[in-house]
Amino acid sequence: MGNSKLSRIEQFKRIAESSYCISLARAVDKLDEMGYFTAPASTKYHGSYIGGLFHHSVEVTKALLNLTGKLGLEWEKPRSPYIIGMLHDLCKCDSYALANHDAENPLFTYSKELWLDGHGSKSVILAQTLIDDLTLEEIACIRWHMGAFDDKENWSYYNEAIKKYPNVLYTHTADMIASKIIGI
Repeated sequence: MGNSKLSRIEQFKRIAESSYCISLARAVDKLDEMGYFTAPASTKYHGSYIGGLFHHSVEVTKALLNLTGKLGLEWEKPRSPYIIGMLHDLCKCDSYALANHDAENPLFTYSKELWLDGHGSKSVILAQTLIDDLTLEEIACIRWHMGAFDDKENWSYYNEAIKKYPNVLYTHTADMIASKIIGI
């Protein structure tokens, strides 16, 4: 995985091209403006470093593709594992502020200057600004990727989303593989 922002952008372009997803490829500049290629994935857990969000998203995409191949998952569109994996955590682009400027050991805090709250819902809203034709399956997978880590009062909605779109469950599984097993 590349350590520079430029190498992360180039890797993103390769992923977009390999998925034949033109809309994802066109999103690079907007994602860069959002801070996608430099944001951490968390303040102190998985991917808590500059570029961690991008690296985490790549690992979720890989896990989704692996699950798709091994379990024979069917998607509404072949691009869906790429779109979902790469964009599921867009909400984190502006969620963390750099607390120090130590290049070796950067520390991040949760930003209080957010204009849009939520996690899954915020990620869906931001993804819709990048890709005009998200499918309902893609929206559901992005919205519910946190699984039971979402607020307890939302669990019945999560359950219904799985019934309608089983890949919601596999998206959560891919996120857990990336964050808990791989550690990014």
